[in-house]
Amino acid sequence: MELILLFLVLALTLIMGIPVGVSLGLASFAYVWVSGLPDAVVLHNMVGGVNSFPLLAVPFFILAGQLMNTGGITERIFAFARAVVGWMPGGLGHVNIGASVLFAGMSGAAVADAGGLGAVEIKAMRQAGYDTDFAVGITAASSTIGPIIPPSLPLIVYGVMASASIGELFVAGLVPGLLMAVALALMVMVAWYSWRRAYPRDAAFRLRYVRDSFRAAFLPLMTPAIIIGGIVTGAFTPTEAAVAAVFWTLILGVFVYRSLTWRHVVRVMFDTVETTASILFIVASAAIFAWILISNQMAARLAGAVLAISDNPGFVMFAILVIVLVLGLFMETVAAITILVPVLAPVSLAAGIDPVHLGIVIVLALMIGLLTPPVGLVLYVLAGVSGVSFERCVKATAPFLIPLVGVLLLVAFVPELSLALPRWLYR
Repeated sequence: MELILLFLVLALTLIMGIPVGVSLGLASFAYVWVSGLPDAVVLHNMVGGVNSFPLLAVPFFILAGQLMNTGGITERIFAFARAVVGWMPGGLGHVNIGASVLFAGMSGAAVADAGGLGAVEIKAMRQAGYDTDFAVGITAASSTIGPIIPPSLPLIVYGVMASASIGELFVAGLVPGLLMAVALALMVMVAWYSWRRAYPRDAAFRLRYVRDSFRAAFLPLMTPAIIIGGIVTGAFTPTEAAVAAVFWTLILGVFVYRSLTWRHVVRVMFDTVETTASILFIVASAAIFAWILISNQMAARLAGAVLAISDNPGFVMFAILVIVLVLGLFMETVAAITILVPVLAPVSLAAGIDPVHLGIVIVLALMIGLLTPPVGLVLYVLAGVSGVSFERCVKATAPFLIPLVGVLLLVAFVPELSLALPRWLYR
């Protein structure tokens, strides 16, 4: 009876448009109240949910991304990507993807990519004569690379919830992220569109232009080298890497390029506090919700139900994909991770699925949710940046879901794509 009330309150509050974090908290409090448990249970679990050293990386990576956007560093990254791949047919489409790959190694958030680089990319593509729908669609799709290529905010949250190595998760995201960008996905899609619509090359390839733009972007491009190099070599933890990224970005913006004033820094810090508070409130509310599910053995029940059908890892992975993709339609990424992981991790372990592999698959699947209604946070951001309606953004992005789903299936059912690097470096 109490569990029915839990899910009923959650469903009703979400339908009413109440924020996810508040909905989770209200549903959990209703369960605790009806069950006769002491109110301290709620507070204890909420505090325990955010009392985690790795979660300290979240505000610092958010701050680093915000500082880059505010300090004009993203324009330098875009210019370098333009020099390297702009000569290809449909050049600015490839530049869009290349810039997202580079920015992914610095911010770790799809929304930061869409809101920061997105404004630069869509403006440049419109001025070059590209269709607005194509510009919006490729910008939305390429922004989902951010949370896969390290550093990644969703992978940090997953690592905390699943007690998995964040360093291994970061390394595991490299190959899938590059697959999304190049081998099977977005660049192939851009090439096809360019052939069909006769999109122009942005500019002829000039070594001098590449050299000059690389020189201008060299110091910002050192950011992912500092982050990933420091983590892989053991120089610092992922949390300390986030602090190093902020420190490095401040040096570039304030002292080297002088594009950031201290007034800008203070404003960005306030924005970061607001964003971080919303994320951690969701994590805290989801912690008590997850405790209720675990205490009622929901994970064990789901594992038993799935494994009763088949204990084949392929079948279990398919069932997990369906669950995550459906929930991703209606829930923000961090909230979905904090709810799903306590339930799905035991199921996957029982089937012999590696926790690191599971983390990459879950985050990949939830990235697709960022591009689909009714939630689709990236679509809402790009609607504001481009001045295009939300409905038109949905239609423009739909074709790019095909290669992204293809990569998701490939990564899900070929574990070595995500596990080869971490096994080589860590095991």
